[in-house]
Formats: sequence, structure tokens, C-alpha cells
Amino acid sequence: MQKTSDINVVETRALPSPAQLLTELPKTDVQAEFIARTRREIHRLIFTDDKRFLLIVGPCSIHDLKAGREYATRLAALAREVADRVMIVMRVYFEKPRTTVGWKGLVMDPHLDGTHDIATGLRTARTFLREVLDLGLPTATELLDPITPQYIADLICWSAIGARTAESQTHRQMASGLSMPLGFKNGTDGSITTAINAIKAAASPQTFLGINLDGAASAIVTRGNPDCHVVLRGGTGGPNYSPAHIAQTEALLAKAGLPKAILVDCSHDNSAKQPERQPEVVQALLAQIAAGNTSIMGAMIESNLEGGNQPFPQPKEKLRYGVSITDGCIDWATTEKLVRNVHAALAPRFA
Repeated sequence: MQKTSDINVVETRALPSPAQLLTELPKTDVQAEFIARTRREIHRLIFTDDKRFLLIVGPCSIHDLKAGREYATRLAALAREVADRVMIVMRVYFEKPRTTVGWKGLVMDPHLDGTHDIATGLRTARTFLREVLDLGLPTATELLDPITPQYIADLICWSAIGARTAESQTHRQMASGLSMPLGFKNGTDGSITTAINAIKAAASPQTFLGINLDGAASAIVTRGNPDCHVVLRGGTGGPNYSPAHIAQTEALLAKAGLPKAILVDCSHDNSAKQPERQPEVVQALLAQIAAGNTSIMGAMIESNLEGGNQPFPQPKEKLRYGVSITDGCIDWATTEKLVRNVHAALAPRFA
């Protein structure tokens, strides 16, 4: 018989079921309580008059566990210092969308060698998330593959759907079943309507194809996720964090009957892909807040131990410690100064 399927498939590797991995690397009762409490706090920051500022900060992606642990340890100490006015959540990103090809993140290629040992990647992700949580640091990630959440979502406090996938029905459906607050980024073309439509879809009940905890193909039925909001990240037309852009977003949210809750991604097109400009974006947001804006409730920063980024692939032994292999980041000294500046600038809110 003529073969009509799997013509281009070279290999199919079985993965452990989500239930197996959750049993092998379970969250503790303390971690579960911390995650639940943090999700409630993030909800209040987004949707109520909680005056604290939500700051999602950390490496563009995790590729070196040692450097990631060092960064998390430093960030946890800083987070405690500013906790009265700023809620810090660490970017713990394991999946990277690629415009064409490239390293797809620690889940997909944990050894950084093209072997794509996904089973090890999933175990590594759960292990690292548990370590970050044990530091008392909330976790944030971008969810890219619709199957990944079954393996790690129970350890995530806030998540994002990126600009490339915010228009995807698959990702909107996935978001409708997630248990944490979630930000939809505007489209790569700068379209805020893309994110607003995504929020409305994710807030609605959905039925879609997925897997259950045993790994079996299933029809997933959701009630909808009410904790979604807009993330402005700029677009092909340039930045979108100015007072005029914020006002436009507020108007679109109001027209859609959604709360005026806006988080600004200070990287990507909002910094013209120049990571060192991220503090400028933060200062512009703080100026708007000082002038009375109440819809800007947080910001996202790409930060690492060292600034910039480095080309990859290259031999692992040649990689510089603490330097991103994906998007460029600001260094730790700049991060520390930025966070303290945010904390100081917010003092009038709490007077």
C-alpha cells in the first residue's frame, strides 16, 4: 500500500506523561500555597486599586542553570527589599519563538547541542521552577507549545502569550484553561485589537483538543480565564508606550468592556531592540504614573547577570557566563539601579 502519512517524520520519541513528571518532581505544600497566594496578589495588582507595581524581570531565556540560579538568588534579595511598593516576578522562560530557525529554548533543547532531549528539558524546567519558588520568588514564563502547560503550569505564577501567537486560536483556547493571570501581547504589527480580541476569547468557555495528565488525547473543556490583560510591546510601526498610545489602549479596552489594566514590555520594539534603552521606557512610564495615570500597572524587563547577548550556536565552552543567547539584556548593576528607582518613584503613591 502506498504510504500517505509520516512521510517527513524521521523519529517519534515517547515522553513521560504529565502525571509521571508531576509525581517525579512534585510541588511541595509550601510551594503550592506560595503560588496560589502570589496569583491572588497579581490579580489584585492588575484589577483592583492595589498600588504596588508589577515588575516582570529576568533573562530573555534560561540557558545556563548555574547563571540562572545566581540571578534568581540576587533578584530574590532585591525583591524583598522593595516589596512594599514593587512586586517582582522573575522571567523564567524556557520556550523561545523563532522568526525562522534557531535555538527553541531549554525545554526543546536542554543540552544546547541540537539533540532536542525534550524529556530532560521538561524535567529541567520543573526542577528550576521549584528552585526559584523556594527562594520566595514568583515565576513568569511565556507559554508557546500548547502541550507544555500540562507539565509546568502548576509552578507558574504569571504567564504571557507572545506577539506571534496572540492571534492564534490554539493559544487563546489554551489560555482559557490556565489557572494563572496572563498577559496577551499586541501583535508584531502593533495591533492592540489583536490582544483585546485574545483576552475576550480566553475569558470565554472553550472546548479544544489537548492532552490530559495521563498524556491521552482529550477534548479539553474550560470555563474561561478571567485574569487576562494587555501587554504593550511595540510593533513594526515603533514603540507604543507614549501617553497617546496608553490613552488609545485605554479607549480600546473601555470600548471592549474590559478593565483598564496595561503592562508595558520595555524590550522588543518598545526599545527599538536596544536593551540598554529599557530604563528609558521605565522612566517614561513612571512619569505618566506621576502625572496621574492609573492604568499602567506594571512593566517587563529583559535582564541578566551581564548585558547584551552573544551569538548561538557556538561551542558551549566558549559561551560567556551570564550573557543571553537570545535577546539582549541589561546587566545586573543596571537592573538593581532601575528597580530601586522604580521603588523610589512610587513613594508618593503610598504617602
